[in-house]
Amino acid sequence: MPPDAPKSPDFSARWAALRNIPPFLAMVWRAAPGLTLAMVALRLMRAVMPVAMLWIGKLIIDQVVALSGTPGPETLRDWWDSGLADTLIWLVALELGLAVAQDVLGRLVAYVDALLQEKLVIDISIRLMDHAAGLDLASFEDASFQDRLDRARRQTMGRIPLVNQVMQQLQDVVTVASFAAGLILYNPWLVVLLAVALIPSLLGEMHFNARSYALNHARAADRRERDYLRMIAATSETAKEVKIFGLSPWLRDRYLTLARRFYVENRAIQRRQLSVMAVLTALGTLAYYAAFLWIIARTLTGTLTLGDLTFLSGSFLRLRGLLEGLLSSFSSMAGQAMYLDDLFDFFTAVPAIASKPDAIPVPVPIRQGFRFEDVGFRYPGREAWAVRHMTLDLHAGETVALVGENGAGKTTIVKLLARLYDPDEGRITLDGRDLRDYDLEELRAAIGVIFQDFVRYAVTAAENIAIGRIDEREDRPRITASAERALADQVIAKLPLGYDQMVGKRFARGLDLSGGEWQKLAIARAYMRDAQLLVLDEPTAALDARAEYEVFQRFRDLTQGRIALLISHRFSSVRMADRIIVLEGGRVQDQGTHQELLSRPGRYRELFELQAQGYR
Repeated sequence: MPPDAPKSPDFSARWAALRNIPPFLAMVWRAAPGLTLAMVALRLMRAVMPVAMLWIGKLIIDQVVALSGTPGPETLRDWWDSGLADTLIWLVALELGLAVAQDVLGRLVAYVDALLQEKLVIDISIRLMDHAAGLDLASFEDASFQDRLDRARRQTMGRIPLVNQVMQQLQDVVTVASFAAGLILYNPWLVVLLAVALIPSLLGEMHFNARSYALNHARAADRRERDYLRMIAATSETAKEVKIFGLSPWLRDRYLTLARRFYVENRAIQRRQLSVMAVLTALGTLAYYAAFLWIIARTLTGTLTLGDLTFLSGSFLRLRGLLEGLLSSFSSMAGQAMYLDDLFDFFTAVPAIASKPDAIPVPVPIRQGFRFEDVGFRYPGREAWAVRHMTLDLHAGETVALVGENGAGKTTIVKLLARLYDPDEGRITLDGRDLRDYDLEELRAAIGVIFQDFVRYAVTAAENIAIGRIDEREDRPRITASAERALADQVIAKLPLGYDQMVGKRFARGLDLSGGEWQKLAIARAYMRDAQLLVLDEPTAALDARAEYEVFQRFRDLTQGRIALLISHRFSSVRMADRIIVLEGGRVQDQGTHQELLSRPGRYRELFELQAQGYR
């Protein structure tokens, strides 16, 4: 084994993984208690069917042997009229009834199992979505957390068969107990011999299940890369560049390198499992035939009847198969339970940013505004400060523009305002109170942010706008008014289904939009939001000059009576702000009106003149 190969969990870890079964079953019960009860009842009824039918078969054979040696009727009609075959007829009818019932129960189990698994998928998916929604932005920007999330998502579907496996295990345990009870009546050593012979198979199955889990767990990052390569090689978002730059061979070869490595690793485990398990399984076969020879010998000596022979050989054969399957299933279940660690591990993640128990409501309206007091912050895992010794004010009713080169700290300020992150140094206040004193949900509801890299949702045009305040998605007049104020109504008017048109190319009935058209929908979200603090991060980057001018004429109306924070590289956009703050290296380098900043030497005038040269 290479030195960097993933290590298998030891046996104690594999057994310890079974602790996940009770909470998993609790999840199943919570998802559908009625279906869970129905499944248990149906499985228990199916569990006793095999031994009952085999015992009735024994009685039928013994009855036939007894009747065949008795002088009496010669035709079937004579047998019927004599009444000698009444017991035999009832036994056959009973076996027929059990066979029909077993078939019906099988169909019912499959039906209930399908419904139960679907309900469980829904319930776990909702829990996963809700839990993820409550976690910090820092978590989603961390690669190791993405691996945890990826593993948890896979368990949402990947562990669903465990429901059927656990239920089948319960059924098989009851069936084994009933068969074992029958064998014990004849010779307890038959059961002991069989159980001892199958223990090596159990240990072998557990070992290889653990190896597979360790390998899959170690692959999380590489698997995400493989899936990413497969996605970008064939999606509408990347198709143009893939074709123009000729990226397909490169992406294919990189994907193939990972896929082949996975294949080689899987093949190595499968080959070893094949050789080892073939030997261990042979032990079970030897035990079966040793017991079978004992049964035949006892029948030849007259100790057992033909019915006993049928019952015992059938019971031993079924019991061997059941125990083999039960032990294998138990080992597999232990392996599956290890995967549940990935799901439950994700649910243990808790946000660092949350409302205090005594959080206060956000003031309406905001009277003073926001203040950064010697704020310092650096992103997790980085040594460089994103902002340091940052002190600035955002006054109520004021429109403030942030300018600066990339990396100056503009977007970081927005993230800190919305408490997507908390400062490492200093504090941010709202109306004189620390931002952390306010209810987090209310704070974010009071802030409307349209980022430069806004999401292009593959939903209807109306829903794309309503995302600004999703609780009002049924308020069509508000949606249309927001679209008109953002000039998005002109875009929607061209769509075949208007506001009900699916936009984006992800789905067959969707229509794609240009960058400028998408941006107008995003700006409409800001109008829909109607927030006390409005943040626009490069709101007109994809608009032409005329559209930009029209948007900013309406922007004054949008920001009336609110705090507005405008981030833009276009000086034609920021000059309408009441105050412009110039950032450099994560600090405030200068501030003032457009005219004030142009009137004195500084970074603002330098950047303005550099940009102006491009228009001369």
